[in-house]
Amino acid sequence: MTFSSINDQVTRYRWRICALVFAATTINYLDRNVLGLLATTLSEDGVFGVTKKEQELNYSTVVICFQFAYAAGLLVAGGIIDRIGTKRGYAWSLIGWSIAAIGHAFGHHTWSFGFWRAALGLAEAGNFPAANKTVAEWFPKKERAFATGLYNSGANVGAIVAPLVVPAIASAWGWEWAFILTGAVGLLWLVFWYAMYGSPAAKLANGQVSQAEYDLIHSDLDEQEAERADVAQERVSWFRLLTFRQTWAFFVGKFMTDPVWWFYLFWLPKYLEGENARKMAAFLQATPGHVVEKADIPGLISWPFAVAVVYTISAVGSVFGGWLPKNLINGGMDANKARKLSMFIFALFPLTVLAASWLGQINTWLAVGTIAIACAAHAAWSANIFTTVSDMFPKKAVASVTGIGGMAGAIGGILIARAAGVLLAHFTEQGKVEIGYGILFVVCGSAYVIAWVLMHLLVPKFRKIVL
Repeated sequence: MTFSSINDQVTRYRWRICALVFAATTINYLDRNVLGLLATTLSEDGVFGVTKKEQELNYSTVVICFQFAYAAGLLVAGGIIDRIGTKRGYAWSLIGWSIAAIGHAFGHHTWSFGFWRAALGLAEAGNFPAANKTVAEWFPKKERAFATGLYNSGANVGAIVAPLVVPAIASAWGWEWAFILTGAVGLLWLVFWYAMYGSPAAKLANGQVSQAEYDLIHSDLDEQEAERADVAQERVSWFRLLTFRQTWAFFVGKFMTDPVWWFYLFWLPKYLEGENARKMAAFLQATPGHVVEKADIPGLISWPFAVAVVYTISAVGSVFGGWLPKNLINGGMDANKARKLSMFIFALFPLTVLAASWLGQINTWLAVGTIAIACAAHAAWSANIFTTVSDMFPKKAVASVTGIGGMAGAIGGILIARAAGVLLAHFTEQGKVEIGYGILFVVCGSAYVIAWVLMHLLVPKFRKIVL
C-alpha cells in the first residue's frame, strides 16, 4: 500500500497536536517580544538609566540576563523532559514562563527587570525541546520538517501579534499591563493541553487515533530497528551525546544562526525607531523653523506595522521551509540530500541583509524588505535544523540534543547581545549609530553559509545513530 493511500485512510489527530505546539510557540514569542517593543517606553520611564549610552548598555544587560538563564535552562530542560515526559514537561515550562512574563510588571529598574527576564528565559527553555520531542513522537520522518515548520511559524505569529497589541495596551493602560495581559494568555493554553495531549498509543486506545494513523506515525523502518536495538531504553547522558559528531553539528548550526534571530527580535524595533528619528532630525535640520505634522515628514514609517510585516513574511518562510524538503522527498530525492539542499538554499537568502543599512538610507522600507527576507530564510532554516535532530537521534534523546543545541544558540545570543550593546553605544556616542547596525547586518547575513559548511564537514549525511 502506498503512503498516499494509507494517508487517505488515517485520522488526523497528529495535526491537532501540531496545532497545540504551534499555539504554545506563538505564546512563547508573544511573551518574549514585549521587551523589544517597549524598549523606548521603558527607557523614557527611567528603567534603563538616564543617558542614551547608559540605556543602550543596560538594555543589552537585561537581554543578556534572559540569554544566560535561557542557556542555563537548556542545560537541564531537555533531559528533564526526556525523563518526566512531554505532557508534564511542556506544562511546567509554560506555567513558569507565564508567571515570569507577568512578573515584569513589578520591575522598575534595570536589575529587577533583569531578574524577571532571567526567570522568563529559564522557563522558556523548555519550549523547543518539548516541541521537537512532540513532533518526533507524533510524526513520521517525511512529515517532520513540515510539522516543525508549521509549529515554528508560531514564533513569527507571536512576533506579528505583539507589535499590533503591545504598544496599544501600553498606550491605553501603561506598560505594566502589557506584560500582565500577554503573560496571562499562556495559562489558558494549559486547559487545552491537558484535555487533548497524550501519546499515540494512548490515543489509539481511546479511539481518537485510528490504527492506520498509528501505523503511519511509526512507519520509519530505520527508527523501528534503532528502537529495537536499544533494548535497555536507558536515559542517555549529555556526556555520551557530546561524543557524537551529530551532536556537535547541531550545536554549531544553532550557535551560528540563533543569535541572528535574537538580534532581530530585540533590536529590530529599536533600529526602525532610530531610522525614523534620523530622518526626522534630517528633515528638521533642512527646514529650520518649519512647523509640520510628524505624519507629513517624508521617509517615516509605522515601525510596529513594519515589524508585523517582517514576521508575517517570516511565517510564510517557516511553512515553506518545511514544505520544500517534504516535496523533494516525495519526488524521490534521498531524505539526506533533500534536507542538505534545502538548508543550503535557505542559507543564501540572508545575504540580502548585507545591503540593509545602505538601502535604509534611501528608504526604510527597502531595509525592511531585506530584513524580512532574511527572517523568512531563518524560519525556513530553523524548521530544517530542528528536524535534523530526529533524523539523527532516537526519540528518547531528541529533547536532550535539542536542549544542547538550544544552549549553544543562547550562548551565541549572549555574545551578540553584548556586542550589539557595546557597538551601538559606541556609535551612538559618535552620532553614527547606522554604522554599528551596518556591521551587525554583515555578521547576520553571512552566518548561515558558514554554519552550513561547518555542519556539512562534521556530518556529511544525516543518518540515524544507535545509542
